[in-house]
Amino acid sequence: MKEKEEFSKQLADRQKQVEQLICGYLPREKTAQKTLLEAMCYSVENGGKRIRPILLLESYRMFGGSEDRLSALVAPFCAAIEMIHSYSLVHDDLPAMDNDRYRRGKLTTHAAYGEAMGILAGDGLLNAAYETALLASGDEKDNTRILKALRILARKAGAYGMVGGQTVDVELTGKPLTAEQLSFIYRLKTSALLEASFMVGAILAGADDAEVLAMEQAATDVGLAFQIQDDILDETGNEQTLGKPVHSDAKNQKTTYVALFGLTQAQEKVSELSNRAKQTLQKQKGDSAFLSELIDWLVNREY
Repeated sequence: MKEKEEFSKQLADRQKQVEQLICGYLPREKTAQKTLLEAMCYSVENGGKRIRPILLLESYRMFGGSEDRLSALVAPFCAAIEMIHSYSLVHDDLPAMDNDRYRRGKLTTHAAYGEAMGILAGDGLLNAAYETALLASGDEKDNTRILKALRILARKAGAYGMVGGQTVDVELTGKPLTAEQLSFIYRLKTSALLEASFMVGAILAGADDAEVLAMEQAATDVGLAFQIQDDILDETGNEQTLGKPVHSDAKNQKTTYVALFGLTQAQEKVSELSNRAKQTLQKQKGDSAFLSELIDWLVNREY
């Protein structure tokens, strides 16, 4: 119990830290397009666990990244990846996609600002993410790492990553899926940004190619476990705890891991994937204790 309380405190401290980092990069100007800027801020500030920037930050620390370089080098990427994640949720919630009016217990962006502004807010956040990441600065060695990190971030967020997974998900909604098709969707739609978080943090800290590849594999497993747990919660959770509608997968005619294999096997798969991810992390240099605890928290969450 004491260890659990200690982790909860550590997580809360990190969430507060990245919250401050992210908010520092949000647009605050009162210009003619103020409604767009307000909608963008609303989308990012509408709660959230800030998992991706925390993973990025802790990956950086695990590979010995300097705290002195954190503000100039790492913070812009932390903000950028949360902006990308937030934009994806804004677009996911649109009537043409999942048509959800509530997320984290609050109105979704399109429900609060209108469908057109929801689309534009997502567009604005995606562009702001790259503008923000490009604010990262350092010496010549850092600049090489920044460029490499930008390439990873852009690919994992785009057609060969998150957007690609969402595309296949949309096209196959309402159709029977094989386990391979479902795994493909989950790897791209959910794992891709987690992979970017692990990889970018490691790259900025100076990890070599083999280490970055190992972090990618660990994040793939975490992402799959996270998404399967999401499927489980859609079946077993309640709307008040989750802050969003339950049984939405069935409503939207989506095949899930639970639908294919049943609840028990889904729970076993979450355990298998998360354990493998932790083993991969433990083989790397540096202290992976907090990241391992964070993985446990993610895959055993109730919301």
